Amino acid sequence: MTLLMTLVWIGLAVVAIAVEFVATSFIFLFVAVAALVAALLASLTIGLPVQIVVFALLALLLPVLLRRNLVRRFSGRGVPSRTDTLIGATGEVTETIDPVRGTGRVIVHGQDWAARSSRPVPAGVMVEVVAADGIVLVVTQLA
Repeated sequence: MTLLMTLVWIGLAVVAIAVEFVATSFIFLFVAVAALVAALLASLTIGLPVQIVVFALLALLLPVLLRRNLVRRFSGRGVPSRTDTLIGATGEVTETIDPVRGTGRVIVHGQDWAARSSRPVPAGVMVEVVAADGIVLVVTQLA
């Protein structure tokens, strides 16, 4: 009976891992871990009720405790926006940047962009893109 239950738990773990490969939700991974712990308990001849309780607790608690961190760690930042690729680039102010009115335009890599800065920057001055807020470039004046 011990060997049979160990194999049943291992079989459940294999099925959960296969489902995880298809679903990639980081839920079935925890079911597989819980099943492997239950298989270990079965191989140590610990009773079936304890195996089931441990399996259920781990299958429920592990996703709650660990899933968010795993998703954050393995999920990429996504596709960079068009403005993210401009950070660090230099450009020329074509319309004076006024931080009070929130107006200003720059040319960066041959493209016209809305821009803002913490200080006024007159037209014709070279600037560096330090950040992007949506489609507005945040720039600083070059020395």
